Amino acid sequence: MNRRTVLALTVGAALLIPGCTGTGGSSKGADAKAPDDPSKVTGTIKVLTVRTDLVQDGTMKKYAAEFNKTYPKVKVEFEALTNYEAEVKIRMNTENYGDVLLIPAVIKKADYPRFFASLGTAAERGKKYRFTDYTTVDGKVYGQSPIGVAPGFVYNKRIWKEAGVTEWPTTPAEFIADLKAIKARTDAIPYYTNFAAGWTLTSWTYVDGAVHCDPQATTKLAEGDPWANGADLRVGDTLLHDIVKAGLVEKDPTTSNWEESKPRTAKGEIATQWLGTWAIVQFRDAAKKAGVNPDDIGFMPFPSQTDGKFCATVAPDYNQAVNVHSQYKEAARAWIDWFTDKSTYGQDNLAISPLKNAAMPEVLKPYEEQGVKLIEVDDAKGARVKQIDSDSEVGIYAPEYRQNLVDLARGARKGNLEGFLDDLGKRWTDAQKNLGS
Repeated sequence: MNRRTVLALTVGAALLIPGCTGTGGSSKGADAKAPDDPSKVTGTIKVLTVRTDLVQDGTMKKYAAEFNKTYPKVKVEFEALTNYEAEVKIRMNTENYGDVLLIPAVIKKADYPRFFASLGTAAERGKKYRFTDYTTVDGKVYGQSPIGVAPGFVYNKRIWKEAGVTEWPTTPAEFIADLKAIKARTDAIPYYTNFAAGWTLTSWTYVDGAVHCDPQATTKLAEGDPWANGADLRVGDTLLHDIVKAGLVEKDPTTSNWEESKPRTAKGEIATQWLGTWAIVQFRDAAKKAGVNPDDIGFMPFPSQTDGKFCATVAPDYNQAVNVHSQYKEAARAWIDWFTDKSTYGQDNLAISPLKNAAMPEVLKPYEEQGVKLIEVDDAKGARVKQIDSDSEVGIYAPEYRQNLVDLARGARKGNLEGFLDDLGKRWTDAQKNLGS
């Protein structure tokens, strides 16, 4: 699994406070302080990652070699996990969950201090970095993403042009019409659900905020019905449903294949997928390997405009954190700081930098040219949203509910869209009421 997506798996039994299985080293504490003298930082740290591709091809090892030019006495070991969320959730019932890890979506925000060491105050880190509010608890920051991402459609520009479509659709109805043109005039699959991978479908949650260009979208999730008429998630879920119901997707979504979808999109066998900026470099690399033009890979926003402009949300990728039980917090903190500030990871992935003074990546030039408005969604109510999501058992960051939606649309599940979305809304608002203010 090598992607940006947040999979909030349903919390079963409550996560236990990790036990004590340390491996020696410095004493434990609640903070991971930034090193004063890189030459004195020592230790062997394990870094957990979802980037199986970068571990396998040696890229992460190259980053570590660069890191060691500044921190020569720190040894960095990587462990890439394919089913990251599920595996780390189990490990976090012990102390043994790496020294540096990506904060699993299953962890409640209020519990961050139980599992992760503080990186500093929100007031101080907020001067330099974007996205700090996503991991802030009681004024302290517990994680930092090395990149920011924006959701959107990865698409094959050549196929869309062959279908006669040269302008981005501005409404869901136009988008459906364009996919129908692709089906009629090309041999490509108009839209690929990547149903079998599951996590790919969770990307649809990130239409939230983009549909109506609303920085307070998360607050509205916390306080209202996400599937009320006109609400962002209802608009997004309705579009996904209608795409599938119109027969504009792969023949059997249950046999879809994420890795194969990249070269197939690059070659024009698949026209469109809803993913994010993080995916563009992977699809372009797939094009190069397949001997086709990587410039055919384009990126477009959700088909909706506010005041005549498209909007796209900008949010952090997985946030890196220091295990609160790590014996080498200083070394772990050094890795996070270096990887965020100094590595080429962001540029290599055509990503948005978390550094506030950094320029936007080349991949977003079409967005700039088209006047797409980039917004950061206020995550002050993020913890409440996750609690409501858990209590309601809806799972807006998990794959099951949209797999159910796809099954409904293709006739593999009984019911209708109206009833399906109304049920989600009822469960969600009931959980809000039970949670109280």
